Amino acid sequence: MRPVTAALWVAAMLMGFKLSGSSPDSIVDRSSKNLSFVPRDLPQTAESVDLSCNHIQTLHQGDFKNTSLLRFLNISWNSLDDIDAGTFLDTPLLEDLDLSHNRLRNLSAQRYLLHTENLLVLNLACNRFLTMTLGREFSSLVKLERLALGAQNISAGDFKNIAEVKLRTLTLSLENEVSYTAGSLKDVHAQRLQIASTSDQIMDHYVVDDALSLFDEVELMDLTGGYNALSEQLTKRVEILTSHLYLTNISINWKDLTHYVNVVLLTSITHLKASDVAIYNLPYIDTKVTKTSEMKSFEARRAVVKSFLFSQEAVYNFFINMPVKSVAIIETSIIHMTCPKSQSPIVLLDFSYCALSDSIFSRVEGQQTVECENLKNVRKLTLVGNNLKKLLMLSKRVQHMKSLQHLDLSLNSLVYDGVGECVWPPNITNMTLSSNGLTDSIFKCLPKGTETLDLQNNQVSVIPSSIFKLENLSSLNLNANRLRDLPVCNGFPILTELLLKSNSLHAPSVNKLESCHKLKTLDVSYNPFTCTCALSSFISLGIKSEKKKSHAEIKLLSWPLDYYCTYPEDVRDTTLKDISIPEVSCNVFLLAAVILCPAVVMIIAVVTLCHRLDVPWYMSMIWQWTRAKHRARMRHVRPEDLVGVEFHAFVSYSQHDADWVKNDLLPNLEGYAGGLRICHHEKNFVAGKTIIENIIDCVEKSRRSVFVLSAHFVKSEWCHYELYFASHQRLAWGSDSVVLVLLEPLPQYLIPSKYYQLKSMMGRHTYLEWPQDRAKHRLFWANLRAALQADLPNAPVIELEE
Repeated sequence: MRPVTAALWVAAMLMGFKLSGSSPDSIVDRSSKNLSFVPRDLPQTAESVDLSCNHIQTLHQGDFKNTSLLRFLNISWNSLDDIDAGTFLDTPLLEDLDLSHNRLRNLSAQRYLLHTENLLVLNLACNRFLTMTLGREFSSLVKLERLALGAQNISAGDFKNIAEVKLRTLTLSLENEVSYTAGSLKDVHAQRLQIASTSDQIMDHYVVDDALSLFDEVELMDLTGGYNALSEQLTKRVEILTSHLYLTNISINWKDLTHYVNVVLLTSITHLKASDVAIYNLPYIDTKVTKTSEMKSFEARRAVVKSFLFSQEAVYNFFINMPVKSVAIIETSIIHMTCPKSQSPIVLLDFSYCALSDSIFSRVEGQQTVECENLKNVRKLTLVGNNLKKLLMLSKRVQHMKSLQHLDLSLNSLVYDGVGECVWPPNITNMTLSSNGLTDSIFKCLPKGTETLDLQNNQVSVIPSSIFKLENLSSLNLNANRLRDLPVCNGFPILTELLLKSNSLHAPSVNKLESCHKLKTLDVSYNPFTCTCALSSFISLGIKSEKKKSHAEIKLLSWPLDYYCTYPEDVRDTTLKDISIPEVSCNVFLLAAVILCPAVVMIIAVVTLCHRLDVPWYMSMIWQWTRAKHRARMRHVRPEDLVGVEFHAFVSYSQHDADWVKNDLLPNLEGYAGGLRICHHEKNFVAGKTIIENIIDCVEKSRRSVFVLSAHFVKSEWCHYELYFASHQRLAWGSDSVVLVLLEPLPQYLIPSKYYQLKSMMGRHTYLEWPQDRAKHRLFWANLRAALQADLPNAPVIELEE
């Protein structure tokens, strides 16, 4: 496939992919299938069909009746010699048609074009057309943008039927021994004329002459010779309309190339571009280059050398000393570039995708490295995709480019270890250092006037706080680095755009943005967000950005679609906007309030309820009953210790409390109700004995002594004696031999000092309180009986127990 044909088809396919591709049947490739006719099974959804490199001879009406959506059709490299007029009746959307390299014979009889009014690209090159006379049907192609043709004879008036068509590109494929009449192209209105040579013949003089006088852009393709004739033709022309001259896919020796370039430099052509150039017989010494020129730019792309022995410096010197504003050598394996011999007018330098090293522009004299000082006019320098390694060395290479504003060093292997001071020229404002190996130390090696800094795809993990200020920095691109948190902007006081996509930010600290007073745009998408409390403030920032409450808010790019959780697992791949993190679980004070307030309310409620239901009293009674039972089980009293003991308890009380004792106490302790033997003075004091003797006798015959305490008790002298003797008996029986029953509240200050033993007992031992609530009486008696219970095997039977 010829380069022109390939270029047209690739362009068409690229356009097609933009419009289609959603359906797997939209693109059909039946090329090289040995077909002799159009397949009948083309899918109805087909938009792009490739039938190239087959043996199809004729296209019939109805061949494409099922492909009404067809936009791109390639039937090149077949044996087509006839196409029915109605072939494309069923393809109203057809935009690109390639019929090149077939056997079509008459350009005046292509009636099928009457049904292709939507065509944008038509390729009829490399057929068997004898004349270039275009039929009337070409005038219907009002939307046509690219047209490729070829014929043996080109005469005046051949293109009159496309005079009203505004083409972007007209491609003329010149056949062997083409006959061209001067002025034949005057009816063509195209921005660019491509002239493709299909043989080794010298390109027709009149074709080139018309091209230079009628078209703004001229592209000469597939040349292998005839350069002296082209140079002479340029030299003789007084007026040239062409401003852009392209040389594509050519083979040329160094002498012809430099001569042709020098000739072009002396014309009014402003842009010269050579692509896919094979250069032979390269020089050993410098080649002279024109000193002055109106030409603005020179570009060489994908140039290869076919010589093994030559002077690289001589080659580099020719291009770097060209008197133009812009020089670009791209995708070419040059390993060095020299310094101009005098002050260069070059403003734009582009050496992208070459093989340049750190020695660029410098030269070595003895043991000294001499830096280039003749590129002071360069404003933009692009060194993308080379073998540059040391950023410190690069700063020295460009230090004398006083006008340099834009520097692109991306896609290299640059590093900077922080040792040594970088010496950049003073006017750099745009710095691109993406896709290198730079680390945190890079911020110590930046031009101070930088306004836009691109550091994406490096190894920056943190922005050091000790860097000097970049007072003018407004845009900072740190995408695809290793940052773990948002940086502070203390070193960038007017930063307005911060890009941090695809870093290692788990929970960005939004509070750090408070130092970024001018920040308007922030991109933190595609980071591994951990959706916990630490992320809640960042989520709030994103929601605010989406609502756009005010012009002062930061705009979060790509929110919310490109922000999603990576942890915890249960919310993985969920967008941050859809994550709900409860405020109560993140705010310590709120969480404490939520927990403590109900707890305090519950405690108050429980205390209030307990107070109303006398729960403490019940608990106290249960506790005393439990202790009494426990003591009874744990205390082992020997039978001989109980010899002479007849009563479970001796009751001591004031006469004022006798009614309570007789009506309440005794009935609940004695008889069937209590089963206890109780001793008290009204019943058991023996007449004839003194009161003291009776008290001592009763105390000794009782296992325990029960004291009914009240305000009257502490005023009774006899009660005092009874308490005194019982306390002595307590030494023999233990602390549980005395049981205190508080009949009424008895404050300590009401107890006389002589009752010090009573005060001591009340302070150290639990006493039973007589409850006023009748519902509590049952538990009170149960506790008292449990406290007095004892086994008295030798006690006499009391007849009163009936």
